[in-house]
Amino acid sequence: GLIFVGPSGDAMRALGSKTAARSLMQGAGVPVVPGYQESQADADLRAAAEAIGYPLLVKATAGGGGKGMRVVRAPGDLLHALESARREAMNAFGDDRIYLEKLIERPHHIEFQVLADQHGNAVHLFERECSVQRRHQKIIEEAPSPLLDADLRRRMGEAAVAAVKAAGYTNAGTLEFLVDERRGFYFLEMNTRLQVEHPITELVTGVDLVKLQLRVAAGEPLPFTQADLAQRGHAVECRIYAEDPANGFLPAIGKVLLAVEPVGPGVRVDAGVTTGDEVTLHYDPMIAKLIVLGENRADAIGKMQWALQHYVVLGDVITNIPFLRDVLAHPRFAAGDTTTDFVDSDFRN
Repeated sequence: GLIFVGPSGDAMRALGSKTAARSLMQGAGVPVVPGYQESQADADLRAAAEAIGYPLLVKATAGGGGKGMRVVRAPGDLLHALESARREAMNAFGDDRIYLEKLIERPHHIEFQVLADQHGNAVHLFERECSVQRRHQKIIEEAPSPLLDADLRRRMGEAAVAAVKAAGYTNAGTLEFLVDERRGFYFLEMNTRLQVEHPITELVTGVDLVKLQLRVAAGEPLPFTQADLAQRGHAVECRIYAEDPANGFLPAIGKVLLAVEPVGPGVRVDAGVTTGDEVTLHYDPMIAKLIVLGENRADAIGKMQWALQHYVVLGDVITNIPFLRDVLAHPRFAAGDTTTDFVDSDFRN
């Protein structure tokens, strides 16, 4: 008699597998990155790699968070990448299956928030720009994306809704896309849950996603249509990590002797660690999310700089707060020109 808050098991199985999700998206007419997923045999993968062309990615079928992912730039590196990706995938997910995907160089990482009820209604709640990453994991997200114009936003949003309906998906989820230098977009994966960065969508749309998850699970229809939704203002989220950016972003453990969160209009903190807590190796290094809402992008960036300056974490633990301030002050970030290689190319030690 229990009702779970989220999509059905069938939808999660279909979309939780990266290869099954790719097939589903192709059937729904959603653009996908060229790739190969038909065989696990090294000989077949080698032949497929030649057909796709280098550089390419080896990716874990059950993967996420950058685990089981390897960049391969030359044929001689493929077999080693296959072995190490399988090993890491098995350790992380209990599944060593992998597939190949063409590496799109210097893309923007754009994701669309979607919401669908049990009555056949589905909408998107616009996009989030997630291109500032390290080790394939996000650091800063913002909404709206400075890259998208009205036409590209409309086309990507329509593709996201088409994907949801093709999967028979209900409740909240996120479609992730890569956008290349020619502004072509490709489906990357779907996250069948509410994501870390959902607060920026809540702030610019005025929609409480968690409340709607509960209402959808209770069988209620969505209280709005796509035409009712709009973005207002600009929101930025910074992930506060217990890690050392100067040491390859390695996790940093230790006792938090004092944590003081910034307080001000348009500033939100979702924290999991506070004064007296200890950061250990047993958990993800993210200790808090810092979110701001501004009238426009410049206002939001300025407000985030203020909030970071007033976020105090003292003790043995090291955080990425100074690094986040450096990123926000960088000319490429100010110009909205951050691609997924931004941190590696502009902040290399």
